[in-house]
Amino acid sequence: MRATTTKRAFSALVGLALVATACGSDDDSADGDTESTEAEEAETDVTEAVEEAETEVTEAVEEAETDDTEAAEEAESDASGAADGDGVKLGILAECEGPFGGFYEDNVAGATLALVEGAGATVNSTTTALDGFDGAEVAGTSIELVGIGCGDDTPDRAIQEIRTLVEQNGANVVIGPLSGDEGTAVANYALDNPEVTFINGIAGAQETTLHVQAPNFFRYTGDGAQWNAGIGDILVNEAGWETAAVIADDYGFGWTSAAGFTADFCAAGGDVVTQVFPPLGTTDYSSFVQQLPDPDEVDGYFWVVGGTGTNAALEAFLNAKGDLTGDQHAGNLFFSPALAEALGTDIGGAWVGGFASLPGDIQTPEIEAYLASADETWESLASGAGGGEVGPASVATGFGFGYGYYAAGVALVAALEEVGGDISDGQAALQESLAGLELDLPYGSVTLDENNQAIVDTFVAQLVVNDDGEVVQESKYIVPGVDQTFGGTYSSETPPPERDNTPCEEKELPWQGNEIPVVDGVPQS
Repeated sequence: MRATTTKRAFSALVGLALVATACGSDDDSADGDTESTEAEEAETDVTEAVEEAETEVTEAVEEAETDDTEAAEEAESDASGAADGDGVKLGILAECEGPFGGFYEDNVAGATLALVEGAGATVNSTTTALDGFDGAEVAGTSIELVGIGCGDDTPDRAIQEIRTLVEQNGANVVIGPLSGDEGTAVANYALDNPEVTFINGIAGAQETTLHVQAPNFFRYTGDGAQWNAGIGDILVNEAGWETAAVIADDYGFGWTSAAGFTADFCAAGGDVVTQVFPPLGTTDYSSFVQQLPDPDEVDGYFWVVGGTGTNAALEAFLNAKGDLTGDQHAGNLFFSPALAEALGTDIGGAWVGGFASLPGDIQTPEIEAYLASADETWESLASGAGGGEVGPASVATGFGFGYGYYAAGVALVAALEEVGGDISDGQAALQESLAGLELDLPYGSVTLDENNQAIVDTFVAQLVVNDDGEVVQESKYIVPGVDQTFGGTYSSETPPPERDNTPCEEKELPWQGNEIPVVDGVPQS
């Protein structure tokens, strides 16, 4: 505005001067006196016009300078408001496409439930969490949902969605993502955006926190290796396995989960003889199953094939290797009673590594209250944990995908309470609080290590056939206090797990022989 106004006034002044010059050079008049009088009058008019124009220029400049000052102050105020608050602008990054796209509802519901319980949020729909919430506030600081990102398991898509949430929608706190490589990509993005706080959803690649180490990225659940602590020990010393083959999705979480099992199994004296890595999202697993040894050549198989691939991979095994013998198989979180729907009760006897939430047979007042809270918040949800069918909301929040996002939301609320809602100074106080939290969550207490990574209790379970002929998950052991170093196996100096760097070494791990037995759903300590 300032430059335009000044330019217009200056142009007017120049124009008047030219008129004056033209008037003063008129030599064609025959009447000298008349000419002199007219010239004097013209000169007077021009002088007055010039003075008036100069006044207009001065006023315009002063007005423009005032406008510029006000605009600068307003911009500075807006920038301060974006950095310091106008509240939390929350983005949630979940997955609506790809192998885990069916868990979109579960993820958003988990984060939302934490804000309903701790921040007074009201959901906008009782049949879907995807319609968002209103009215969330902690310590006088509002929490506004500015967007829900739609990932598809790929890092490129995750960053595209994160940029939309942060750079277009103005999110200053993000909860998510779900999948391993997405988490690593978002942690690297966090390094370049220190004024934004990122709280992991349930992505479980080791590299995300152990190697990237973004100070503004926090994970309140285990990684894929942590969740498999204890299962190798139990398979060797209780199930009698000496050799195993591993088949795992070919991406960050699959590598991490396979590495955790291998480290645990070999530490107890077992030997992993084969590892096969099909790409995530494979539909035809026949060529990969053919690479596995036959059932009479190995004591068992450990499966880290998730999402839409779990059933497909096991069915390919049936076609290639013959009938299943349940106790010859083990898997990570993707091994659930739902496998029986496609495979039959022969899957009974299979062993299962841990996850974020505990199996349903462990019930405590805290777990019961948590699940009841979900059912009070929504009439029903079509959850991925329920196979996409409409059912109780507690089905979604009781499974690890929803629960991980819930833990993230609880952490956000707790940190805001601790700092009195202060999100100034690039969220320095908030991030410091997040790093030091000790959370008493429904499925166990969580603290973070120096890399903002959770130290967790995990479990070992087994799929069993109950008296009604149904396959259910039965807890066998709790493995307490598992940290990301996996008993000194990993550090920031060891390379992140990949296809060919999962060493098989016999060694002592802190939980060997110290797993806590669970009898009828009750830990025995």
